[in-house]
Amino acid sequence: MNGMINTNTERNERGLLPYPIILAANKGELEAMKVVVLHYRSYMTSLSMCKLRDEQGNTYWGIDEDTRERLRTKLMQSVLAFKI
Repeated sequence: MNGMINTNTERNERGLLPYPIILAANKGELEAMKVVVLHYRSYMTSLSMCKLRDEQGNTYWGIDEDTRERLRTKLMQSVLAFKI
């Protein structure tokens, strides 16, 4: 990666990921994969929101960690399997 991570993806989460990052992640480079996961982190978190219940029976909105982890895993698998 050697400095490729210093992109605007940290500042512009909704922007497109640069092609070199996608290509490096597709080849299995750890730092590039971290950038891809970070880019989609808030989206995966919003998809993981659900109604939960505490010990007293109160209902509240929270993050289902199992769902978020499954989404993260599926994203990583899809990036690695994508044919470029």
